[in-house]
Amino acid sequence: MEEIRQQFLADLSRARSAKEVDEVRVRYLGRKGAITTLLKGTDFSRLSPDERRELGRKLNELKAFVEEQLVRAAQAAEAAAAPQVGAGQRLDLTLPGTSRRLGAIHPVTLVQMELEDVFQSMGFMVLGGFEVELEYYNFDALNIPPDHPARDMQDTYWLTNGMLMRTHTSANQVRALERFGAPLRAIFPGRCFRYEAIDASHENTFYQLEGLMVDREISVANLIAVMKALLARIFGREVKVRLRPGFFPFVEPGFELDVECLLCGGAGCATCKQSGWIELIPCGLVHPRVLEFGRVDPAVFSGFAFGLGLTRMAMMKYGIPDIRLMNSGDIRFYEQFPAAV
Repeated sequence: MEEIRQQFLADLSRARSAKEVDEVRVRYLGRKGAITTLLKGTDFSRLSPDERRELGRKLNELKAFVEEQLVRAAQAAEAAAAPQVGAGQRLDLTLPGTSRRLGAIHPVTLVQMELEDVFQSMGFMVLGGFEVELEYYNFDALNIPPDHPARDMQDTYWLTNGMLMRTHTSANQVRALERFGAPLRAIFPGRCFRYEAIDASHENTFYQLEGLMVDREISVANLIAVMKALLARIFGREVKVRLRPGFFPFVEPGFELDVECLLCGGAGCATCKQSGWIELIPCGLVHPRVLEFGRVDPAVFSGFAFGLGLTRMAMMKYGIPDIRLMNSGDIRFYEQFPAAV
């Protein structure tokens, strides 16, 4: 990592134009960049939990350092390329300035960033995944074989090559277990797709955050404790929740964690379908079969998994009554949220 840092600083010092700065960015943060390759090539499964946390922290620090230096270099290159007022030219200071509008951060992105900070403070890794997924990881490895009725619960976009658009971020569970083994704490934020009717609380393109914790002697009590801590941090206050039985093939037992609708205070509205409750966090203890698919011994380890609806979380947090606004592309909607920095 130190060699990469020094080489990066040397390359960046030679970059003069915005184009050259961007070439350095691609060289280190692109899909095949030095830092990206280092992150993907690191075998965390061979390290102890403390070593994994320390290495993850150092890798994140290196990436943040590179991103910060790139921003500064890009700004310096832009300033150097700006036209200068030459000798003998008169600058009219009474002319109106050039309007420069800052973009805004999407509400789902805001919630995702906040959630990542919360989970990282609890020792969870933040991992990515594939939006185009294999049937094995999206269904089979999650204890959902071809003839399982749970497949009827999800209208899937199938591709002509036999792959599919992932219907849930749960598809990352077995991939993570295969790579890192147990014990494991990880979250997987990302976009999902389902071929279903669109209304005030349903979209065919939405965002989830899957969470997985596998260790020795994990119980429902651990699950509830993490969920309560999470919701209190996100909403800034205690929220009313209820836990009821739910069916998900990859957990046993399974639960639906509902939160009292924050838009109507539980009185009933179009978003909560007049029930006063919003289904927010499907969860449960990881099914032993899923652990076996991930090459983890269920006789030694247990765990819990949960799926947060990032889109619905953003609706609750910011009082957004209709999910269709999220993908509307309406600038007036996005301007309500904090500007990008």
